Amino acid sequence: MDPVLQLETINKEVISCRACPRLVSWREKVSEEKRASYKDQKYWGLPVPGFGDPQARILIVGLAPGAHGANRTGRVFTGDRSGDFLYGALYRAGLANQPESVALEDGLKLENVFITSPVKCVPPANKPNQKERTRCRPFFERELAALSQIRVVVALGQIGYMSTAAEFGLKPVPKFSHGLEVDIGKNRKLFCSYHVSQQNTFTGRLTESMFDAVIKRAKIAAGD
Repeated sequence: MDPVLQLETINKEVISCRACPRLVSWREKVSEEKRASYKDQKYWGLPVPGFGDPQARILIVGLAPGAHGANRTGRVFTGDRSGDFLYGALYRAGLANQPESVALEDGLKLENVFITSPVKCVPPANKPNQKERTRCRPFFERELAALSQIRVVVALGQIGYMSTAAEFGLKPVPKFSHGLEVDIGKNRKLFCSYHVSQQNTFTGRLTESMFDAVIKRAKIAAGD
């Protein structure tokens, strides 16, 4: 099947999912209460599917939608500081047509990159439990199957890393560290980075130059 059609089918199923009562309750509570600065906006308040180029050779794997970012806008890493940091790096690398991502229809396009998360709903305290991760796993598996051109995966943080390692059957699994590079078979590579959350970027644990270096390595490894 055409990857575009495959991903469209997956996206529709993701958006309609209500499999995890705790996450459904939380994502809707956040969208009703809102952040004061967004009080006049209508929140997405639904699961958030992946986004990007269906023919991508680079896959970026995060954690889950941000409470007032993707849970508000409906597109992964859109509308918050994490997204600003990520898309700014992709723009500098020539993988995005603009450095900002503020809304679902803001014209952002990615080239050779697809971005997703193993958990599609915003979790309380950014901590999905194991049952929730397991229920969401089939969506991630199907995205990987549809993205047949992937040669490089960039995992953002521990959960993104462990989810990717599990899907590619990596054994043993090396300890996560920023800059880690792992061969995951069939001429594919897994690169690790600290997550682009404000907790890391505001404290200097993850700087622009550190993240740019990871994206540059990923781009070269992907043959772009």
